[in-house]
Amino acid sequence: MQVWSWSGFFDYLTNPYIMEGALTTLWLTAVSIVGGLILGFILALMRLSPRRLVSAPAGAYVWLFRGTPLLVQLIVIYTGLPQLGIRLSVVESALIGLTLNEAAYLAEIVRSGILAVPQGQVRASRALGMREAQIMRYIVMPQALRIIIPPLGNSVNGLLKTTSVTSVISMEELLRRTQVLIQEKFMVLELFAVAAIYYLLITTLWDLVQRRIEARFGRAYQQNGAGAESDQR
Repeated sequence: MQVWSWSGFFDYLTNPYIMEGALTTLWLTAVSIVGGLILGFILALMRLSPRRLVSAPAGAYVWLFRGTPLLVQLIVIYTGLPQLGIRLSVVESALIGLTLNEAAYLAEIVRSGILAVPQGQVRASRALGMREAQIMRYIVMPQALRIIIPPLGNSVNGLLKTTSVTSVISMEELLRRTQVLIQEKFMVLELFAVAAIYYLLITTLWDLVQRRIEARFGRAYQQNGAGAESDQR
């Protein structure tokens, strides 16, 4: 019995059906991370609010979505909501599930970045007559971004692989298309190896992009630090 087929492996390595699945994984990640970041930023600001009626719902949201598996959330959205009269397509369910789940984690990342900015700078800005929106835009966020970007990049890396969970609701991303071919061709090891290579390639490319982004945002602070040392000398 033949266990491994090199010809089958190389054939599926450049298979258009698999490649389309990889592209689906990419845009699914991109849309979910953007939506999650927007919602996560709103949740972070709500959690930082001194008003209990504002911070409590945001805290409950983060607690719920971080404390339950994404798989369960997707199943509830895709199969549970129709029982309430809300019918969503596979793509809509996948995007909503990934976005809502990712927002809970990104909210904590954004919140920690904002809290890391020294409060003395915020108080000084208020003393100068700056509005809260101006303080957030010009004082807090430029500094918080330097702290937020590394864990945000790691979230993108994780989400690239987490999209595979959407295969349970028949979302035709990389893993789902791999499973379909396995059922047709019975090349289990070869096709899973191809999928693993695609995931590894995608995450490696993102890692290179993430390093460039981190270097770009960290450059200004490094230059400011070097300038301050020169002034002291």
